[in-house]
Amino acid sequence: MIKAILTDIEGTITRISFVKEVLFPYAKQHLPQFIREHHQDELVNVQIAAVRHELNNQQASLEQVIAALLHWIETDQKVTPLKQLQGLVWQFGYENGDFKGHLYPDAFQFLQQQNQQGRALYVYSSGSVKAQQLLFAHSDYGDIRDLFSDYFDTRVGAKQEVQSYLTIIESIPFSADEVLFLSDIVAELDAAKQAGMKTLQLWRDNQQDSPIHPKIDRFSQYNEELVQ
Repeated sequence: MIKAILTDIEGTITRISFVKEVLFPYAKQHLPQFIREHHQDELVNVQIAAVRHELNNQQASLEQVIAALLHWIETDQKVTPLKQLQGLVWQFGYENGDFKGHLYPDAFQFLQQQNQQGRALYVYSSGSVKAQQLLFAHSDYGDIRDLFSDYFDTRVGAKQEVQSYLTIIESIPFSADEVLFLSDIVAELDAAKQAGMKTLQLWRDNQQDSPIHPKIDRFSQYNEELVQ
């Protein structure tokens, strides 16, 4: 029996283009100046140190750090300090009303319904927890953060690694077979399934699919019998 749902964000409950066409360009445009202006702030300084660690160069200049971050954005790399810094930049954008957090209407309805039926909802995304919470706090449907019990990002591990899902299971009050993982990416679904979770692919943009995982292209097609 499904007692909890762990959901990906991009391509699953939001359109992929929101991240690629709105959030990433905004971060790329504003990140350099943000770091120059706030590099002495504690939260920013910690992430700059993490970037230098990733570069294996503790003496990297601020401009070298910025160049590395922009390169990671260009090449869509899931590097944790980049995600943390992007979240800080996006906070300004959300609070300034430059954009809202996109959610598919059917996804919002599904999440509401599952919450009302007593299932715990969790989020696992390559975007930082801060970025996740910002999206849900400033969504098309207002602040919906109270729908979710907890949030996970790459600090628990990469999304295509089995251990990441085992780590999540250890931190929530459900066994793996009571959790349904939603994603659009087969490799993530494979890892979750190997960790013992139920899986369901959201096949919204004709991604690679797999006979191992049931799939739907909109949440109105959801039926719990699909994932038993």
